[in-house]
Amino acid sequence: MSFTSVRRAAPLSERDCDLTALRELVEQTTDRAAYPYASEVTDNVLVYDSARLRAADDAADVRAELVHALSEGPGVVVLKGAFPDPTVVDRLTDVFDALIAEQRTAGGHTGDHFARPGANDRVWNALEKAALHDPEAFTDYYANDMLALVASAWLGPGYQVTSQVNVVNPGGAAQSAHRDYHLGFLSNEAAAAYPVHVHLLSPVLTLQGAVAHCDMPVESGPTRYLPYSQRYEPGYLAWRLPAFQAYFEARHVQLPLAQGDAVFFNPALFHAAGTNRSADIRRSANLLQVSSAFGRSMETVDREVLANAVYPVLLARRAAGADPAWLENVIAASAEGYPFPTNLDTDPPVDGLAPLSQADLVRRALRASWTPETLRSELRAGAERRES
Repeated sequence: MSFTSVRRAAPLSERDCDLTALRELVEQTTDRAAYPYASEVTDNVLVYDSARLRAADDAADVRAELVHALSEGPGVVVLKGAFPDPTVVDRLTDVFDALIAEQRTAGGHTGDHFARPGANDRVWNALEKAALHDPEAFTDYYANDMLALVASAWLGPGYQVTSQVNVVNPGGAAQSAHRDYHLGFLSNEAAAAYPVHVHLLSPVLTLQGAVAHCDMPVESGPTRYLPYSQRYEPGYLAWRLPAFQAYFEARHVQLPLAQGDAVFFNPALFHAAGTNRSADIRRSANLLQVSSAFGRSMETVDREVLANAVYPVLLARRAAGADPAWLENVIAASAEGYPFPTNLDTDPPVDGLAPLSQADLVRRALRASWTPETLRSELRAGAERRES
């Protein structure tokens, strides 16, 4: 079904969930020739060499291929060597370990959407917490060009990054198959209340990703996927049904990852973390949820605090000759890139239809070499202007 046909479409319901229709989508073979930038196809999943993507002459063509792969293709791509410098990953792993230790000291368990509480070590809002704990490690990590490439391809400019750390210890059980935020977090009754076009729109408002912070052989339980399942229109109402869960268990694929590899997938793809059957691997991943400027992220992040934390690093790196694209990647991952909602009485549009966003202020600060104190003052004034 396309957006041009939804005018006549009846609301979706569980009665529309036909396993045969899902099988017709899923039981196809990915044609490697249709994806010229891909290095290989493994278990129907497209695998890309990040070094080859970096060297490509036509970035727009690469983005177009990635969009096709995530929408009409298998719905999941693996980027080998997305983080080529292991020390960049190791430094943020150290930050994550420190945050986990702080949580344990404080007591209590963090929740998990699809696994029992306490089964994993989970850090919510790891983006903000990592930036405050170690701004240097944060900036080196989120300057990553592969994250920026896939996020901008799928979502366009002004995207928002959020991050949750998930460490699955040996013996940690698998998640149940599911779809993700937005509609994937609703009950079937609530999801069915949304019209068909919202079911079609929800997947293009977010991008799911994960960065491997350790080597993840299959026995450690890396994420399981059902390629092409993102194309199944009533999937937000189907994934909880026993027949669909059983089909996922029978047909899913699971790819090993090396430290520094990244995987990105359509949030409508049926997926689930696997069981960690290893004896000694603490499977550590930085789970990324990147949101469109036109949607809202799952977590509340204090981006004013975050921007102030990383700005001195950005200022120093710019003075040292950092690539402008490197700086821009960090700004995109940390500052609010979308200026709404706001109070247009006190925060009127500037040179167009929109006022300045936090990201615009950080860019202006870097161009003019503002002191951190000046930026802090301007960001606070901007926040006050947005208040009703």
